[in-house]
Order: sequence, then structure tokens, then C-alpha cells
Amino acid sequence: MEPLTQAQQELYDWLVVHIKENHHSPSIREMMRAMKLKSPAPIQSRLDHLRTKGYISWTEGKARTIRLLQEFQGVPIFGAIAAGSMVEAFTDATEHLDLAALSFKTGDFALRVRGDSMIEALIDDGDLVIMRKVEEPSRIRNGTIVAARVESTTTLKYYHRKNDTVTLKPANPRFDPMNYPAEEVHIDGKLVGVWRNQDVD
Repeated sequence: MEPLTQAQQELYDWLVVHIKENHHSPSIREMMRAMKLKSPAPIQSRLDHLRTKGYISWTEGKARTIRLLQEFQGVPIFGAIAAGSMVEAFTDATEHLDLAALSFKTGDFALRVRGDSMIEALIDDGDLVIMRKVEEPSRIRNGTIVAARVESTTTLKYYHRKNDTVTLKPANPRFDPMNYPAEEVHIDGKLVGVWRNQDVD
């Protein structure tokens, strides 16, 4: 899906909350008030972009016909991420994690953890980690837990950068930190939540 502009994202986020709370879509006038606009034209333009980009369906000119296309499908699970060494990088979503009762942003995704290198961060094998895309990797703080990709493999680790070297640190003393040239490390997302594996052997 195409990313949204700030104005489009603001309206979309408001629509998500309104529809979730009221169980119906708002009128143009309600959207104008919420966005502090005096004309319907900007609202109609934003709705058109949201529709074109695949976030909503909407019949132009008809009140209360907005339907969210993404929000209630849950967070996409993009595959597995190593909490050990490395695994093959995730590709497309194969299933969705239903988190309708929780509040996440558009673009958040989940990965299923393989391994126990992050056990001291309370992330265990089989857990689902909820990740948020990083718009500016250069602004990631040292100590942030990230999904880091090197070539075609990916891992979940603490991120530390010093000069031109990135160190991916585990949260388990049995595993060694991994050092890479910064230009070889791509950050796919930062951790925003953990969905605990409740299975009991």
C-alpha cells in the first residue's frame, strides 16, 4: 500500500477511531469539524486519496458510505525472525494477528520469533513481536530492539551504532554480538509490543 501524507494519515486515524466507537462512518461535516476545515473540498480530496491508495471504500457524493479496508484485518504476520543467529528474511504476509482491541498504527506488522537470544528481554521462542516501520533509520536510538536485515537474512536484536559500525546485541549471554558495517544493515522495524506465546508443553 502507498504511504499516506500527514493530512491523509490524520484523517484516516480519526476515521478509524470514529468508526470503531460509533459503528458507522461520519458525515463530511463531522470530518470538516474534526479536521478544523471550513470547506468540504479538502476532505473529499483526502477521501479520494485514501480510496485510491486502498485504505477505504467510499461512494463519492453519498454520506456515510466510508468503509475501512485494512483496520479490522489485524496486524499482518510477515513470517519468522531469528532470535538466535539469522533466518531468511520475511517477505509477504501469510496470516493476520487479530488485535482489534488494541491500538496500532497503519503499517505495523508482526513476526514470529525463532530462538531464545532475546530471552532476557522477555522475548521467547514462539512469541510474536509487533514491529513498527522506521522512517529515518539514522534516528534510531542505541539500545532499541529492531528487526535488522543483512543481505537476505534477518534477526531481532538490540541496535547499537558507533561511527560506521552497527552492533546487533542479544539479550542472552550464550550468544555473541554481531558486528557489521553500517551500510550493510537495513532496519525493517522497531519493537512496539510482544504477543506472548501461551502454549504449554
